[in-house]
Amino acid sequence: MIVYSATIFISAFLLFQVQPVIARFILPWFGGTPAVWTSCMLFFQVALLLGYGYAHLLATQVALRRQPVIHLGLLLLSFLMLPIAPDIAQVSGTTEQPTLSIMILLFFAVGFPFLMVSSSAPLLQHWFASSYPNATPFRLYALSNAASLLALLSYPIAIEPVLRLSMQSLLWSGAYVVFGLFTAACAVIVYRSSMESWAKPETQQVLSKHTIWERTLWTLLAACGSVVLLASTNQLSQDVAVVPFLWILPLSLYLISFIICFDRDRWYQRWLWYPFLGLMLIALVYLMRQDYAGYEISLPLQIAIYSGAVFACCMVCHGELVRRRSAANQLTTFYLYVALGGALGGVFVNLIAPLIFDGYWELHGSLVATVILAGICLWQDPDFLSSTDMRRTFAVTWVSALALLIIPLGLHIQEQRDLSIFNTRGFFGVLHVYQDIVETGASARYFYHGRVNHGFQIQTGEMRLQATSYYGVNSGIAAAFRNHPGRSNSFGENAGLKVGVVGLGIGTISALAQASDTVRFYEINPQVEEIAGSHFSYLEDTPGNKEVIIGDARISMRQELTQDGSQQYDILVVDAFSGDAIPVHLLTQEAMDLYWQHLKADGVLLLHITNFHLDLSDLVRNLAQYSGKRATLISDPAQQFYELSNNWVLVTDNAELDSSPEILEMKSDWERIEPKETFWTDDFNNIFEVIDWD
Repeated sequence: MIVYSATIFISAFLLFQVQPVIARFILPWFGGTPAVWTSCMLFFQVALLLGYGYAHLLATQVALRRQPVIHLGLLLLSFLMLPIAPDIAQVSGTTEQPTLSIMILLFFAVGFPFLMVSSSAPLLQHWFASSYPNATPFRLYALSNAASLLALLSYPIAIEPVLRLSMQSLLWSGAYVVFGLFTAACAVIVYRSSMESWAKPETQQVLSKHTIWERTLWTLLAACGSVVLLASTNQLSQDVAVVPFLWILPLSLYLISFIICFDRDRWYQRWLWYPFLGLMLIALVYLMRQDYAGYEISLPLQIAIYSGAVFACCMVCHGELVRRRSAANQLTTFYLYVALGGALGGVFVNLIAPLIFDGYWELHGSLVATVILAGICLWQDPDFLSSTDMRRTFAVTWVSALALLIIPLGLHIQEQRDLSIFNTRGFFGVLHVYQDIVETGASARYFYHGRVNHGFQIQTGEMRLQATSYYGVNSGIAAAFRNHPGRSNSFGENAGLKVGVVGLGIGTISALAQASDTVRFYEINPQVEEIAGSHFSYLEDTPGNKEVIIGDARISMRQELTQDGSQQYDILVVDAFSGDAIPVHLLTQEAMDLYWQHLKADGVLLLHITNFHLDLSDLVRNLAQYSGKRATLISDPAQQFYELSNNWVLVTDNAELDSSPEILEMKSDWERIEPKETFWTDDFNNIFEVIDWD
């Protein structure tokens, strides 16, 4: 028992530790979007299904004494893929088929080792049940989920803040070799057991039968829990920031529900978990309505409500799943259907939902589906509904509860769609265009990524040419455009500026350009360029020259450096946002090195750090110091109706710009005299250092 428990524990720990490690590797290569994590989850869910399928075939189609020989042979072959590490050379700067690119990248980086560890839980439980027929193997599944939970929780707390990515990769690979040794010990045990039983007269084992409906219900319950997990993670990450913590917390709660339900039957009590589900659904609907109404909800409360809803839905789905589990002699079949449901949930969220929904509406659907499946499970339980009157009362209550859930969720979707004039969804998130009337009576259009405002334009009169929102006349970026010494040559003539911008938005920055200026935008999402050109006119109206480069900014700029040399920008603006924060890979030491290679010696790096939940001021001050430059904060409280409060940091050693009267007048004080010791690299960064929990 100790050997089996240790092996399953190690395999499960490796299974879920590798997921955030690999996701952190590739997150910067695909724009730091929430879909990177859900695409990784899709790969791991499909790989888990393949691993369970392999375990099922080995357990049912191969003689017991041959199973350990085959499995150990494949395990030895998988060592050839160590150490695990994705190769950035396989990623281009384009954004065509990013989900497929991620799947292929992960297959070559970690596919074979992940397949072997994913097959361990069902296969080793099968071996254990074969060697010890009087013992129950299902508690080993609870143990594996506990190990998975430990792997997830330890990553943001003890692994990511301490170890560089390269070291994380090496340590995982070393632990995988240890896992192989423990698996070999289990193989020896089951091989000896099989040889002893082979020498005895064979006994026919009676297999329990399960109907198609029972297997369908297994799949649907598992799929529903998977969709709730992925959909809520998508929603929360888009509205806050794409960080491992916001991926790992919902997934941890998902695993905890498995641990509770599989450990002992008495842990799942309907009288407790059904009311809890109702309470959390009410809270989540309330949160959605408050967000729609424009109320700013504190970050801890948002996380608590989303997490509570995920946990409640998963407890009901997995609790009902365990109540219907198979006997021990068919456990690989049961686990195969559970894995199938999880994979189908991943396929729906990643591949189907973006095609049929223009918002993250699968979250709404999964909440309704949870209530429907819960009702079906209760309806089929003769011990719960023992009389006709009870069934009639339950039917009325069930339908009423569904209506009370569907109506506000439907209104939430309809209200967002009614107010918007355009909605679209892609790999990089959900984009909306809204139209409204401003206080002067003019019409204005607003661009939102999720619920985060990324700019607006007044549509009528001369105000159509006015830079609005975060780029108003008193913003740091407007001041830099006006006061940059490169505006005039030695003869006092307007020489024009060459400006690079990371992040297009609606192209508002082009409104700051003069006829002699050139503005080059880097935009990872082609849908953003389409919206900027079709629903807004900043790009069309600008007197300057403009160009839009589609692709991740760092990859595109690195390719430009190799092919054409430095762009020699006078100003380089970092204004890309994923959710409500600049993606991490745009604020690292390596990113700074790349930016300054493309800037002139007296150039200016402008960083837009406005957001609700992250305080990036100390980080950018330290990055400026690393580059040997001065950092100046300009905070604009937004004095005009067409402006939004904003914070810009000017990083430069251009003394003429720094000492210009307007910049000196607009300069703001830092919150702290000395910045906190916060410094990020591609190999090491810690999001907890910059989270503002207020």
